[in-house]
Amino acid sequence: MPPKVEVISEISEIEIIASGHSIRDIDRLQKKHGNGRWRKLKGLATVRLPDNTICIAEIHWYEAHGIGKRDIKIKRILGK
Repeated sequence: MPPKVEVISEISEIEIIASGHSIRDIDRLQKKHGNGRWRKLKGLATVRLPDNTICIAEIHWYEAHGIGKRDIKIKRILGK
């Protein structure tokens, strides 16, 4: 299981990467979190890493109305 990421700022520059059946993990998401209008998104945020380092990173996550953000992960660290 990947380490827990703590987002400590507002997420900016949010873009939709995929939605509905375009999401490869749609079956897993629905089994784990429930049915919903799932979207995969990306954005920039200040995050705290497991070693307490604070940096700006590109993050990806899944989101559905009424369910919220799930499975947040860091894709790239952009700066400290």
